[in-house]
Amino acid sequence: MKIHKKILFLVISGATLTGCNNLPASMSHTHGDSTHTHNEGSSENNPIDYFGSYTLEDEQYGTRTVVTVKDGKRIIVTNALPNHQTGTFPNEGNPNTIKAQNISYALPLNPKFTGVAKWVREPGVALNGIKFEPETAEVVVCESGERYRVEAKQELIDMGLDFNNAHVQPTGAYHYHGSPTSMIEQFDTGSDLVHIGFAKDGFAIYYSKGGAYSPSYRLYDEEREGEECSYNRPGYQLDVAIEESDPDGTFVSDWEYVEGLGDLDACNGIEIDGTYAYIVTDTYPYVGRCLMGEFEEERHGPPPGQGPSGGNRNIRQQRG
Repeated sequence: MKIHKKILFLVISGATLTGCNNLPASMSHTHGDSTHTHNEGSSENNPIDYFGSYTLEDEQYGTRTVVTVKDGKRIIVTNALPNHQTGTFPNEGNPNTIKAQNISYALPLNPKFTGVAKWVREPGVALNGIKFEPETAEVVVCESGERYRVEAKQELIDMGLDFNNAHVQPTGAYHYHGSPTSMIEQFDTGSDLVHIGFAKDGFAIYYSKGGAYSPSYRLYDEEREGEECSYNRPGYQLDVAIEESDPDGTFVSDWEYVEGLGDLDACNGIEIDGTYAYIVTDTYPYVGRCLMGEFEEERHGPPPGQGPSGGNRNIRQQRG
């Protein structure tokens, strides 16, 4: 599908700039408990630094996101309208209409890495103010007691995802379940790593155009269990054959994390040039479902049987 490029109007640290698909091209920065220095996008042809304060407005799509860096916080105030083309909503799999929101985030400016993975429903926010929310609330329930949480990207149930791996919640909030295709194209500066957002613990989120970083998840090789299973939502009911079926990626619990299997950790993170960062990938888990730094935890914890590694089975060590 053709993506329409356009002019974005931004205010960076008090100065009004006009840019066309410009974003930081390099990733050269250091972290510490008291310092957080970034040197990105400092050339004459690439003046925008999304690690600083900025305002992003797009008249075509109604986008307005204001980011203020102050007092150790990155304050993001947004109407959560994407600054790019989307699919058609409502659609057959998603009956909701995109609507402006009134959302604010306060992320730590100097992130603190703990190394302890903690599950999070909304791991971060894109530079344009759209949230990342990789999992869904859809569940296949079995009369024998099993519950299988449905992945957004699968072929069993139509979730109405568009070409940005996104759809709309009943509130009207547009959100990404995977790689935000149109946003990546707009924010691409030519380097392999495209800076696309910040996690709730303050660390940056990137996308590798060349797939340079591989996740450490694989499908379980054990058959599923569950009798008389079905999926239900208003106006739609589907019987699902679970018993003795093979994991194929339809459900969160189809996947297991294997330490050292790929480049990325359980939260899809890695240290790059001495700085920890998260990578959005085209393969599972797409967007990490946990965070490795300190953050203000959500009021509601993970669904029953679900933890930082995604599914409800034990984390396994790679067999050598």
